[in-house]
Parts: sequence; structure tokens; C-alpha cells
Amino acid sequence: MRVDEGLTAGMTVRRTTTAQQVADGLAERILDGRISPGARLRESAIATDLGISRPTVREAVRALELRGLVRYEINRGAVVISPTPEELASLYAARAELEVAAVASPRPPEALARVRAALEDLREVAATHDPELIVERDLAFHAALVGMLGVRRLDDFYAQLTQELRVYLLVLSVSDREYEHSDAVVAEHAEIVDALDSGDPAHAAAVVRHHVEANAARLTEILSRG
Repeated sequence: MRVDEGLTAGMTVRRTTTAQQVADGLAERILDGRISPGARLRESAIATDLGISRPTVREAVRALELRGLVRYEINRGAVVISPTPEELASLYAARAELEVAAVASPRPPEALARVRAALEDLREVAATHDPELIVERDLAFHAALVGMLGVRRLDDFYAQLTQELRVYLLVLSVSDREYEHSDAVVAEHAEIVDALDSGDPAHAAAVVRHHVEANAARLTEILSRG
């Protein structure tokens, strides 16, 4: 028996469960705005509407919590996340400092290669117009930027940061249908790579700061629409 066979011995591949189907359906409604930020997800009502057990709904809601789309609040239960201007400002301030620091000094060729590869990954999914997939690759690109610092603890911190960013980008950006024009998203990130290739760290830092701050301003404006 091969080693890789031993690793998978006894494993089975299951079809999508009812709970996962419910989670996917609720996620779609959250992301397209049919379920509003701050709305409660009443497990008993969902179970009744769908004709399924409450434990199945609870499992689905837990899956949404793991995806960052809902959180549990005292006396309210599961609630769809509702970003605030203060939360966005704090997240983007931290993001800007890390990303600008990462490009403000010359970096080794292998680090730049990882950023270029991340851009190609983003370009590859742009035509799908799939918000979740594009946001995933978008944030992977920025994680590659931070990765140029070569500090594992900062990578871990940025990974935690992007968990929140991912959800806010999805919930807020879907509302202005940005990913129907995903070529523009790719172009913004290509501009960052061009700045890195210019060999001028000050220019690269300015481009990255503008990108992050413009993104923060757009999201804040979307949030202010209420």
C-alpha cells in the first residue's frame, strides 16, 4: 500500500448535506442583500419555512458563522454582520500600514514572483464575476504583498484581519455590483505590480496607499447609504 493510500484509508466523500445546502442558500441571500445586515436568523422560523429540523438549521447557521457572515449576540442569537464606519476605519488603517511597509523597501525577486503569481490567479477568476472567488483572490494578492515582509507573525495577523475584510468586501461590494466589472479590479492590482517593477519603493508605497485608502473610502460610502 502506498503512503498516500494509507493517509486516506477509511475516508468517504459525502454529497452536500441538507445543512450545507441551507447555509449556501442563506449565504447567497445575505450577499445579494435579500437578508439585510443586522437581521436576525431565527432558527425556528427557518426550520418551519423549509420543513426541516431545527438542529439542521442550527448546523447551517454555525457554518455561516465560520464563514464570517453571521455572529451570535446575547439575547438576539444569530445576526447577520453589520459593518460600521468605525470598524472599517480600524481595519483599513491596519491594512494600510502593513501593506505600505511591505512595499516601501526593495524586496527579493522570489517575493515579487509570489505577488505576480497572485495577480495571475486574480486575473484567472475575474471572468467568472463570482464575488466570493474574486474577493478570495483579491485578498490573497494583498496577503502576498504583506508576505514580502518575511515575518510569520505579521502574516498570521494579516490572515486574521482578512477574515473580517473578506466578509465586509462581500457584503458591501456586492451592493454596487463591482464584480460585474472585474476587469477594473484586475487593472487596479496590475498597477501595484507595475509600481513594484518600477524599482522605486517610494512610488510603490504611494500606489499601495492610494489603493487601500480609495477602497476604504468607497466601502465607507456604500455603508453610509444605509
